[in-house]
Amino acid sequence: MALLSAIWLFSACLPAAEPAAKPVKTIRLLTVGNSFSQNATRQLGNLVTNAGHILIHQPIVVGGASLELHWGRAAAFEKDATSTNGLYGKQSLKQHLVAQPWDFVTIQQASIKSHDAATYRPFAKQLHDYIKQHAPKAEALMHQTWAYRVDDPRFKVTAPKAGEPKTQAEMYEQLTRAYSTIAAELGIRRLPVGDAFYLADTDEKWGYRPDTKFDFKSNDDNRLPDQKHSLHVGWRWAKGKSGKTALGMDGHHANAAGEYLGACVWFEVLYGESVVGNGFITPGLDQAHARFLQETAHRAVLAARARQLSTPAK
Repeated sequence: MALLSAIWLFSACLPAAEPAAKPVKTIRLLTVGNSFSQNATRQLGNLVTNAGHILIHQPIVVGGASLELHWGRAAAFEKDATSTNGLYGKQSLKQHLVAQPWDFVTIQQASIKSHDAATYRPFAKQLHDYIKQHAPKAEALMHQTWAYRVDDPRFKVTAPKAGEPKTQAEMYEQLTRAYSTIAAELGIRRLPVGDAFYLADTDEKWGYRPDTKFDFKSNDDNRLPDQKHSLHVGWRWAKGKSGKTALGMDGHHANAAGEYLGACVWFEVLYGESVVGNGFITPGLDQAHARFLQETAHRAVLAARARQLSTPAK
């Protein structure tokens, strides 16, 4: 009994064991996209660093690039490796693919075409097969881009072309259907950024609502409409080609909040852990809003994962 007591006293004096350190994950990522992939990954590195992980990221960015454009460059390089037609700067897609043991390679459609599944074919499959040929260990992912802001000029056309989305809701529904269809055909996962954007945009508390009281006829370049909680760049004063300052709208690209939301989705999918509680917040972003965006990204990823699990494998 005395021996047991001595052992207990000795054990009680030992320092408490520290919790095991979380293993560091290194992810190698190649993104084949345009300004939307650039938007969605701009803050990704900061989230990764804050979580104690490592990101090696090589972006291939061509403004407004479609799947067709990227496949066209790959095909041009295969046809003539000495031509600059198949290059991104000094390297081809093939050269990028073999340069690293990539964990993930992403592709996406140009946002203006994202609603139309026909524009993905056959280029998405051609790119997918090319990726698997030259980076066979990498997981190919489809980056689901987002719908334009609710007050974007695209939705104010009096007589839109057949099949064109007439509202943000229609654009989201159509692009989601297209991305989901093509991802299923290829047997790959989606990065559900578009889902997260729409969840946030339509949230009763945090969703963006156009400023109906702003005087757009005013020439006061010190004033802008109230764009609270916008995920898109939106209204801004900028100099045009003539040098004259005018009020312009960019309802396509993500602003700081949208970029943060997109990065949160990418973080969860790539690293397989929740972004909720991550200590990095984009400078200037309200802490409560940032928390909402983290939780929204988490919801979108969980929902996408549940849909994937409920879909029978081919």
